[in-house]
Amino acid sequence: MTASRLVLVRHGETVGNSSMRYYGSTDIALAELGRSQMRAAARVLRAELGCARFTQVFASPLRRALESARIIAGDSAHLIVIEEFREVDFGHFEGMTADEIAARFPAEFARWNRDRLAPDYAYPGGESRAGFSARVGRGVERMLAQRQAGVTLLVAHRGVIRAITRILTSAEPVIELGSIQLLACNGGKQWAVERLDFTAHLTTLD
Repeated sequence: MTASRLVLVRHGETVGNSSMRYYGSTDIALAELGRSQMRAAARVLRAELGCARFTQVFASPLRRALESARIIAGDSAHLIVIEEFREVDFGHFEGMTADEIAARFPAEFARWNRDRLAPDYAYPGGESRAGFSARVGRGVERMLAQRQAGVTLLVAHRGVIRAITRILTSAEPVIELGSIQLLACNGGKQWAVERLDFTAHLTTLD
């Protein structure tokens, strides 16, 4: 396979303020701010990052990712949904801010802060870190099995994009809302980082 690029975009801000609240499996829509962020991402991908056309467009099945993908790639783009790219299920923490979690579940909040990176950590009533990582790994295999040469776009969530970047390159980006990660493959199976945490387009929104 010839050289390819993988563009990873985190969806924009949501009606539930996903910049502040832990929305994982909850299916919420984009806010108008989020749409502006995605229009800005589309512009910078075309004008500055050399991604004017996408060979394929993949997305999480959640609405905030699907709408973001359509804004970037165009309404006529064929979206390939990867079910495994849903965000992690935060369980009892879903939809809450960190302060709300600390107030309502103090013991679980303390355990979360202490053990959240442990492979066996599981959100109360939700998904385990190991289970989530394994799920995203299966999604990566599905995506790469369908990948064609050229520029591939994937729009998903912070946890998913972080896991994918770690699997393919061992990098650990921050991944703010609307941020862009660019990975490149030289024709074999080895992926390398081209850009991490690109957010310059988010400083001026329409």
